[in-house]
Amino acid sequence: MTLSNELILASGSEVRRRLLTEADVDFRAVSSDVDEAVIKERMSAENKTPEEIAEKLAFAKAEAVSRVHPDALIIGADQILECDDVLFDKPIDRNEAANHLRTFRGRTHRLITACCLVRDGEQVWSLVDEARLTMRDFDDAFLASYLDRAGSDLTASVGAYRLEGLGAQLFSKVEGDFFVILGLPLLPLFKALRDFGVLKG
Repeated sequence: MTLSNELILASGSEVRRRLLTEADVDFRAVSSDVDEAVIKERMSAENKTPEEIAEKLAFAKAEAVSRVHPDALIIGADQILECDDVLFDKPIDRNEAANHLRTFRGRTHRLITACCLVRDGEQVWSLVDEARLTMRDFDDAFLASYLDRAGSDLTASVGAYRLEGLGAQLFSKVEGDFFVILGLPLLPLFKALRDFGVLKG
């Protein structure tokens, strides 16, 4: 049996789509119907680690899409933000983004990114990695200015920032892989895709 080389990204994330597109990867994006909040709530109640939650969410997204496209290779990815043992979701509006940033400033938070490949409902590769980001202890005037200028970036990511843009001004230190911070660990993912024959060279 010849396996399909079709590659599907199980995500509606604009950033993940852009990363693959700009790297000249042939893929299509299909959003899953996974209820992430239910999975997070259940696993948090079971005292699962942020790494376990991110890995489960990544697989759940890919597995859901794989049920509809069993022959394709499905990329699943998810990211969890943890600060002082509290997990954060994407802010729903400017006020919630402001509250997130007040919590993060002067502290170090972790971005845990999980990525997996699924074919015919079975996980064939996975990776979990993290980055540690320390925000400056900026004052309220800077925060207000940032909120005014950031626009849609406030609700597009869990941290209320885009590190490759204006959000870089929030930080004093960043440790970890840049692509992990963006939510898709491209270099190990590309190695896996070459191993599966989806990427050439």
